[in-house]
Amino acid sequence: MGSISYPGVVLAVIDVSEANFVSEVLERSATVPVVVDFWAEWCGPCRTLGPLLEQAAQAREGKVVLAKLDTDANPRLAAEFQIQGIPAVKAFRDGRLVAEFVGAQGKPVVERFFDELLPSQADVLVGQGDEASLREALSLQPGRADAALPLARLLLARGERDEALQTLERVPGSFQADGLATRLRLEGDGQLDDAFAALDEGDTERGLESLLAALAESNGYRDDIRRVIVGELDALGAEHALARDVRRRLATTLY
Repeated sequence: MGSISYPGVVLAVIDVSEANFVSEVLERSATVPVVVDFWAEWCGPCRTLGPLLEQAAQAREGKVVLAKLDTDANPRLAAEFQIQGIPAVKAFRDGRLVAEFVGAQGKPVVERFFDELLPSQADVLVGQGDEASLREALSLQPGRADAALPLARLLLARGERDEALQTLERVPGSFQADGLATRLRLEGDGQLDDAFAALDEGDTERGLESLLAALAESNGYRDDIRRVIVGELDALGAEHALARDVRRRLATTLY
């Protein structure tokens, strides 16, 4: 069984096995959520739940894929995902398990399970990335970092510094937003001009080196410089080699 389209009908149901689970579920989930139905032929509740899952997948016209896996034919995968009772339903996004339930559920539960896997209106707007869409996303979900950061950068490119700062200050719990807002407050300090120029030129390593040097010499605003550095490290990602090195040196300098 595969994803097949007919006029007016969209099928988004596939059979998976140990041979193609990685490609059809984990890798595919990088572009579309994949719901896996762990079932077996002898399982009565599976026969009740299965059609509801298939209807839900088809109704979403390819926005969610349903993968059916026979646990009897694929015992290794059943063991790997700790399937102790069936039907068991697990949803994957970006290669990770993001939601699950066990047992035959009614249509309202199944429909809600699928709906929660779909992008929200704000998600779609952030993905579009233009200024109007980012503003609308923030009106729907105020303080959303992945909308506020690109909007602030668009505003900065136009020289609208005050609005950019206000936008960033409304974002809670984001190292990148906090770091960029702190940088805006520090701009104009001659000691940091070279560091900020390097960051603007895309030379993150030189920029971070300059910020570390300034941090070691500064007494008055060490925490502000630390915030800027942490924001840049967060943008690089925890596993980036430069981020790991700078994080270690930052800890040594501070403590």
